[in-house]
Amino acid sequence: MRAAGAERKGTWQEIASILLLLSLWQIGAGLAESRLFPGPLMVLQSLMHEAIGGPLFHHLGITLARVGISFVIAMVVGTALGIALGRLQWLDRWLNPWLVILLNLPALVVIILTYVWLGLIETALLVAVALNKIPNVAVTLREGARALDRDYTDVAQVYRFGLWTTLREVIVPQLAPYLLAAARNGLALVWKIVLVVELLGRSNGIGFQLQSYFQLFDVPRVMAYAAAFVLCALLIEIVLFAPLERRSGQWRR
Repeated sequence: MRAAGAERKGTWQEIASILLLLSLWQIGAGLAESRLFPGPLMVLQSLMHEAIGGPLFHHLGITLARVGISFVIAMVVGTALGIALGRLQWLDRWLNPWLVILLNLPALVVIILTYVWLGLIETALLVAVALNKIPNVAVTLREGARALDRDYTDVAQVYRFGLWTTLREVIVPQLAPYLLAAARNGLALVWKIVLVVELLGRSNGIGFQLQSYFQLFDVPRVMAYAAAFVLCALLIEIVLFAPLERRSGQWRR
């Protein structure tokens, strides 16, 4: 009961914090009296206009598809690589310098080089985004693979679990917190990189729209598209990641 009450209290505090931020924003915009610093009401008005009669959902759908595809590629490749590095010491020694280089290579450089080498095509976008995220996922899962409890694996061998059962009942539950951390951080990074890639070399998507309205100094629409993007990210966090986080530690109990 106390835990539930504390959780509800925390939720109300978060809502109050957001309302306070919006109120301060509206007050600041009213004092500025400038279209270059629109308040939340003006941004909401622009958002509704773009959603009802504008191309918001068209460009948002394109961007979400790019985010989803590149995110899946980065998670699959990064997870496999990270587990291999965590379990095979010789491979880790060989590839660790590569990871360090890729982790510190500016995302913008990767994007530019990918466009130069592959051209201004959709494949280049997906490759650029995935390359920027794979090292982060690999490093996180490498630590998870190193932290696997050998005792659980021994129990699985004693009871003669098959490979699939061992993965499902022993390995994946232990890696769940690391997978969740990599996915959550990865999605946040992928969102941002996709926008940059769209801004630099695509003719559609949220990034392209942001560039178009920036050139027109239409700040309300810039913020409206940014707000739509943020709302999608919050929805994914609430619907997907929050429930997964609550379930990720249940196997220990």
